Amino acid sequence: MSAPKFEALSVPPDALEKGGHEVLRASIVDGGVSIALRRSFDDPFTWGVLLVDLARHAARIYAMETDLSEDEALAQIREGMEAELNRPTDPGSTQALN
Repeated sequence: MSAPKFEALSVPPDALEKGGHEVLRASIVDGGVSIALRRSFDDPFTWGVLLVDLARHAARIYAMETDLSEDEALAQIREGMEAELNRPTDPGSTQALN
C-alpha cells in the first residue's frame, strides 16, 4: 500500500519573484476542508476583502473550465457563502499553530 499523496499548488509567480508570506492554505481531506492560516492583517475587515478576491478568482476558474459564466459562478459562490454563514454545516475548531 502506498503512502497518501498530497497535491500542492505551485507558489504564484509574483510571490516567487517579489517574496511575501503565505496567508491561507486550504485542502480537501476526506471530503472536508482542512485549513492553515495566519492572521496577517491588523483588522478583520481585510479578511472580508481577501475572501471576496478568492471568490472572484474561483468564479473566473469556473468560467474558464465549465459552461458557467463568471457572474453565474459568483452568484452560486455567494449563495453558498450566505447559506453557510446563516446555518453552518460544521463550525469546526481553530488552533493557532504558526
